[in-house]
Amino acid sequence: MAENILLHVENLKLYFKANKGLVQAVDGVDFDLTNNKAVVVIGESGCGKTSMAKALLRLLPRNVGEYSGKVELNGVDTMAMDDEEYRTKVRWVKMSMVPQAAMNSLNPVLKVGDQVAEPMMVHNAVSKEAALEQAKTMFQRVGVPVDFINRYAFELSGGMRQRVAIAMSLVTVPELVVLDEPTSALDVLTQANIMNLLKSIKKEIATSFILITHDISTSSELADDVVVMYAGQIVEISDNHRFFTAPLHPYSQKLMSSVPRLRSTAKLEFITGQPPSLINPPTGCRFAARCPKAFDKCSEEPPTVSMDGRKVKCWLYQ
Repeated sequence: MAENILLHVENLKLYFKANKGLVQAVDGVDFDLTNNKAVVVIGESGCGKTSMAKALLRLLPRNVGEYSGKVELNGVDTMAMDDEEYRTKVRWVKMSMVPQAAMNSLNPVLKVGDQVAEPMMVHNAVSKEAALEQAKTMFQRVGVPVDFINRYAFELSGGMRQRVAIAMSLVTVPELVVLDEPTSALDVLTQANIMNLLKSIKKEIATSFILITHDISTSSELADDVVVMYAGQIVEISDNHRFFTAPLHPYSQKLMSSVPRLRSTAKLEFITGQPPSLINPPTGCRFAARCPKAFDKCSEEPPTVSMDGRKVKCWLYQ
């Protein structure tokens, strides 16, 4: 691996137990993330984006059927750590997360300042006074008035709550932050402000991001690289410039054709059909049943082909 790789993920699997069998939410995911970069993960609902984030941070529900693979952070295999070592050395120390719906992730009966200070007190073993001072500094960095430190989550707007959640994830200065739909349920102006905030933080404190989103147009502002997931698997990895102008995988092409363009008169397209069941996924290419370019070979498992720094899981490029 190259020296500047911060995160190396190899054959990561996360299956959930269900009444009808195992749900293959994350099925053999491989990718790398270099220092001070932002990777945007896109795909339809249910494709495994959030499950992958939870697998990376080991935030697992009780119905896990299989959890395996390799997750290396700065060359250290975190999967080999026990839960206590992972909690004290990795989660919220080197890698943190901004979950979906900031209001649901904030405690309604605790002041937001105390919640932002708590990770410093737990993981950095600092006093409450020192942690609150650091929380004030972080509030200023993310654009929250310092006097909001004594307010409760329900007293803040949606955008301010989202900024507080981002401050909480950054207060311990982790090397990697996973953001799960950080702009969902926000108005367009607030979305733009949040994305500008993330860009400035990435530049100022050299933090890497994994951004999970449905908003392809907004994500293009932050992305260095793009990861496309479909039915629990990664089907394309590309740098942002080439992906947004010429995606390789037929699924990626359909996704981009569904996004309105400001200076284009091209007719918007949509993807017919529905994603396959992750309990009994089809053999071969999982997108074949919906793919306009499918042919006989697609009934077999497609290879992941490397093309000038890009990767695509499709028989068309073999």
